[in-house]
Amino acid sequence: MVDSGRGWLTVVAAFLSSAVTLGTAYSFGAFFESMSDEFGSERGATAVIFGLTTCLFFVLSLITGRLMDRFGPRLVLAIGAVSLFVGLMLTSRVDSLGPGYITYGFGVGIAAACGYVPMVAMVGGWFLRQRAFAVGVAVAGIGVGTLVMSPLSAALIDRYGWRDTYVILAIAGTAVLLACMPLAAAPPGDGSPQPSRFSDAVHSRVFRRLHLSSFFLGLALFVPFVFVGQYAKDEGVGSVQAAVLVSVLGGASVLSRLGFGALDRRFGSFRLYRTCYLIHGVSFVVWLVAGSSYALMVLFVLVLGVGYGGFVALGPIVVADRMGVAGLGSILGILYTAPGIGALIGAPTAGWLIDRTDGYTWAIVGCIVACAVSVVLLVGLPTTVDGRLERSANAKG
Repeated sequence: MVDSGRGWLTVVAAFLSSAVTLGTAYSFGAFFESMSDEFGSERGATAVIFGLTTCLFFVLSLITGRLMDRFGPRLVLAIGAVSLFVGLMLTSRVDSLGPGYITYGFGVGIAAACGYVPMVAMVGGWFLRQRAFAVGVAVAGIGVGTLVMSPLSAALIDRYGWRDTYVILAIAGTAVLLACMPLAAAPPGDGSPQPSRFSDAVHSRVFRRLHLSSFFLGLALFVPFVFVGQYAKDEGVGSVQAAVLVSVLGGASVLSRLGFGALDRRFGSFRLYRTCYLIHGVSFVVWLVAGSSYALMVLFVLVLGVGYGGFVALGPIVVADRMGVAGLGSILGILYTAPGIGALIGAPTAGWLIDRTDGYTWAIVGCIVACAVSVVLLVGLPTTVDGRLERSANAKG
């Protein structure tokens, strides 16, 4: 039954699974220097690990979202638990960067694809009146995971080294995912598998614009997850204090996810969603002028976290408003291929620019340009008077 107490158990499962999987992926910046130094690799080459992981996470959501629609969330969570454990354990034993692309990229990428998009789609199907708030709480897990795991990883690396830290994360993360399985349940319905909506999404002009816009946002959005900590260290900040920047980003995104979810009814999901894109661009301007000021670095990640949290919380609502909730897992799977491909291109390209120019300026300028394009692509889409995307004629559910 929608809007029931059982639905809130699925929110807990989605919160925890996204916290573990995305928190692990987004803590990579804490490992960046240790792995780069041990393997003697350039920034661009090391950043490929994060870019590949994020790309696989988003692209494979096409498959895991559909698996959720057909077989329910428990199988998906089981796959994610196995992938996280195997991927991190193997990564802790690699002797060069190349195998790490495979072990970490596929291991954590598959786990994240299982732990986020399918679980958010599951929550969306359990709620009607409280959908925006429930999804906001569920996706806040990403922010909490980022808030906790980046400084925790940095502290563990300082004490045990990066290899043993991956072993610790493998065991703890897998245990949490397995504990989520009894809490998760397929949304109420007639018991038949959810329909595939790939064709509806691909043939929608509005959806294609949303997709392209999120690609350009992805070019910029994930660069700080890899490089803001390294930037701070290059400016003389300590390793744990530098890792706290990503933690602050995660904390700000938690409040943003909950806040934007609560504001949805008052201001409209798409109006707020478009505002979040604009906030991303403003944040990178702050980074551009931050210099060695730690206060401005903190301001940058705070503002970025607000925009990022709103983007994550409102994306499923915007798509559901336009396309309906039937087969939402497959639709979100398509949508999230865009920022995934953006991450694969953006973070390594930023690393290449940093290596070649011996500075961060041009990488940050590129992020500002990408954000500007993403905002322009959202202008002119059909909206209702209350700030939502108009419902499509072929919307279902």
